[in-house]
Amino acid sequence: MIDFAVLATTFALILPAELPDKTFIATLVLATRFRHLWVWIGVAAAFFVQVLIAVVAGGLLALLPQRLVLGVTFLLFAIGAFILIKGGLSSRAAELRAQQEEADEVAERARGDATTGPLRTVGISFVVLFTAEWGDLSQLLTAGLAARTGQPLSVFLGSWLALLLVSGLAVLAGSWLRSRVPLWRIRLVSGGILTLLAVWTAYEFITA
Repeated sequence: MIDFAVLATTFALILPAELPDKTFIATLVLATRFRHLWVWIGVAAAFFVQVLIAVVAGGLLALLPQRLVLGVTFLLFAIGAFILIKGGLSSRAAELRAQQEEADEVAERARGDATTGPLRTVGISFVVLFTAEWGDLSQLLTAGLAARTGQPLSVFLGSWLALLLVSGLAVLAGSWLRSRVPLWRIRLVSGGILTLLAVWTAYEFITA
């Protein structure tokens, strides 16, 4: 059974967390070197596995005593809020330069051209994004939301759809989007929402 409210909340939190991030930049770099469709398929497969792992971890966490679950999810939300707000307050130019350099290092191993075969392109994209995304903010938030809501399927779909949209934007319109949309403001709003979730979770922890 899908809870569309949980799905929408998850989507709304994960999307700005990955705009712009290693996910966005690395996908953009890959899309400049390989055929877009195969890059996106490889990236989508990597996200599928990553989100599935996060949801399973959150489901296992939900089996623990309630106060422990609330304590852990509070920490995950608080860490996420701190990262988003810190990123939003940082200089946009400096932030994007640092992320570009990091993504270039990750994608350097994938250097190639548009003539690379589909299977190889999908494989390279999968490995690059799986590596870049492991233990990333979106994975932590997905695990926390799965534990917090008890709706693993809804959280999975919301998180995966958000990541698919981010990668699609990177493939189709990455350069245009980065130059025109004030993504740092979106991060501040998302960080504020996560702060409220952390405060609410802390209240439930105290009153449980």
